[in-house]
Amino acid sequence: MLRSYLARAQKVDAATPDSRNREVDFLRAAAITVVVLGHWTIIAVSATGGIEPHGLLDQARWTHPLTWVFQVMPIFFLVGGYSNALSWRSARRRQTGYAEWLRARLRRLGLPLIPLLLIWLVTCIIALAFGAAPAAVQLASQMALVPTWFLAAYLLVVIVAPPCLMLWEKWGWWSIVFGIAAAGVIDVISIATSSPLLGYPNYLLVWASFHQFGYAWLDGRLSTFKRCLLLFVIGAIGLGLLVGFGPYPVSMITAGTDTISNSSPTRVTMAFLGMAQAGIVLMLQRPLAALLRSPGLWMLTVLVNQRIMTWFLWHLTALTAFAHVLLAVHADALLPTPLTGVWWLTRPLWALVLLAITGVLVAIFGRFESPQPDDRPAPPTWMPIAASATICAGLAIMADAGMVNENGVAWIWPLLPLVGMVIFGVVRLPRGRSRQD
Repeated sequence: MLRSYLARAQKVDAATPDSRNREVDFLRAAAITVVVLGHWTIIAVSATGGIEPHGLLDQARWTHPLTWVFQVMPIFFLVGGYSNALSWRSARRRQTGYAEWLRARLRRLGLPLIPLLLIWLVTCIIALAFGAAPAAVQLASQMALVPTWFLAAYLLVVIVAPPCLMLWEKWGWWSIVFGIAAAGVIDVISIATSSPLLGYPNYLLVWASFHQFGYAWLDGRLSTFKRCLLLFVIGAIGLGLLVGFGPYPVSMITAGTDTISNSSPTRVTMAFLGMAQAGIVLMLQRPLAALLRSPGLWMLTVLVNQRIMTWFLWHLTALTAFAHVLLAVHADALLPTPLTGVWWLTRPLWALVLLAITGVLVAIFGRFESPQPDDRPAPPTWMPIAASATICAGLAIMADAGMVNENGVAWIWPLLPLVGMVIFGVVRLPRGRSRQD
């Protein structure tokens, strides 16, 4: 098996163009993997406490500074900026319009949602029909759908990526400065009024502004060690000042013990965290590029990227399902008290079991990341924008509240993205003998 893998890896390595930036693919895969492993560690499951979404962070405040390392969503937006700019410029050269380009991006990001939402919708219906407590079903669905908040935020950034690229090409660094400054103003208003809702525009402002560092990377504006070091210093000092003297908590991941969250809604602190992280990884770009010349490591990077959306979307479904099985059969011996020595020693085994379960889910549902080629004419511009709106609205609500409320299944939220993708042309409906996505 190893020999076959290495032989295939040699072929993939040889077929990869020299112009491809392998570091982008590696950082994308690494960021999502860190997020997955982080979720599997932070969420505590015990025989006495059940499932605690913020268990580790709530019970051990000493872990909060570690989130400056393990909150790596900014890295995903960094590589997203690089990839989206490359993709849009390629589309412009081919004279592909914005609507067709956006629909293609939505198909790549949106189609893997279909089985996840349908299966959780059916699961909620069955669970309630068999007498499960609505609060328990709500928590389970909300936990499993936590990854969708990121997808909703990323879709918002994809929508504005082309106009933001125009701003970058015209104004350069000032386009980032003004965006982050505006996000700071939103934070001041939101925190001063104790209204997280007023901070919601920063899901777009913060991430769209930081996303442009990917444009700078692509354009060679972050190619020197000195510039990357300066970016790190600005990010580290800014983050230190905001946390040390401002109202922001230390944890970059939402903790139940904090009155303000850095990530829900997104705060300006995330932009400075991203600058510090981007400065570090880009300073290491050359040694990383050399490392990725290894066919074995490059092959692993390619495999993860081929199914990265499925891997990300389903990893908390794996945890939620496994945890409920253990709790249902009263497998107390397999659920040690969080933060005890036994709990820490069993974390690698816990991760391996969840990895196996997620691997099965990826094998089953990964095909949705490889849709049939789309040769349809370009749609009207409003259609992919409307599809994006329905997807983002449904995902944002479910990531916060799940699919169930006190009245039962909240049908509108899971159906909104699904129906939107069909009505507004993301899903390619069959004609004659053609196959549906």
